[in-house]
Amino acid sequence: MAELLRRPRTGRLGSPRGFARLLAHTDPVALFGIALSVSLSITLDLTGAATGVESLLAGLMGITISLLVDSLARAERRFHLRTLLDGPPWLARSTPQLIGAVREAAEAHAGTRVAAVAQRRYEEFRLEVEQLAAGRIIRRGDDDEDLIGATRDCHRQLLGLTNVMPRVSGELSWWRGDVGRRYWEANLAALARGVTITRIFIYAELGDELSELVQTQRRAGVRVGLLPFGAVSPHLNVNLAVWDGSGCWEAKMTAHGEISENQYSINRTDVDRLTRVFRLCADVADFGGPESGPL
Repeated sequence: MAELLRRPRTGRLGSPRGFARLLAHTDPVALFGIALSVSLSITLDLTGAATGVESLLAGLMGITISLLVDSLARAERRFHLRTLLDGPPWLARSTPQLIGAVREAAEAHAGTRVAAVAQRRYEEFRLEVEQLAAGRIIRRGDDDEDLIGATRDCHRQLLGLTNVMPRVSGELSWWRGDVGRRYWEANLAALARGVTITRIFIYAELGDELSELVQTQRRAGVRVGLLPFGAVSPHLNVNLAVWDGSGCWEAKMTAHGEISENQYSINRTDVDRLTRVFRLCADVADFGGPESGPL
């Protein structure tokens, strides 16, 4: 029995870690109120402004009020969390598991690379979700899921702006690559459904390879415009697509002219901005000429 009494407490509040956790989860206002109440009680007792019992009662009253404020704050946070989870069933089902796993990684492996990576990945996840909340999907440069998928889902109109500036990998390498071929197949399927496609090529030199690509797309039914480099402001030289005026795609480019990031968006500001960019280029582009062919 004596050994049990001498044994240090290892419960949630019996260890420094448990006490630290209690302080971390207590509202700062309540902590300040408790500290102020204790200070007031001691001051009243030492100065003789109140008897010992009165000082004690004043301190206990202040602590009670502080703990009540803390309880109300906790209840408000719990209500807020329940409100946030009052959504799709999969959200309420998976969120506790996600938070629990991140917390376990951070606490059980504190001070290790595991905890550091857990925090970093959680921050990355938070940033991605914030983008989703704004109506945007951000993907790697080699992930074309949204570009192809949105073209397949298009019903009425597709607007496209393509830069074919000379670069290390060749100015038309994208169209010859796997992504470009699959994108063109999705374009052909859209044309067969009756979708109107208008595409502008911004080019530095109208060579045979680009002329052949333009002719191929025009013969397939795409309305193609040509825009020489320098005809518009450099900030308009972007790669974009706009579907039915409700969704858009923009490619973020590297210094070598290769796609580093794909951004799909249904955010109204993004759609309007890219539509405006396309219209400004269309006002200057040449949709006729000897290479126009049948439309």
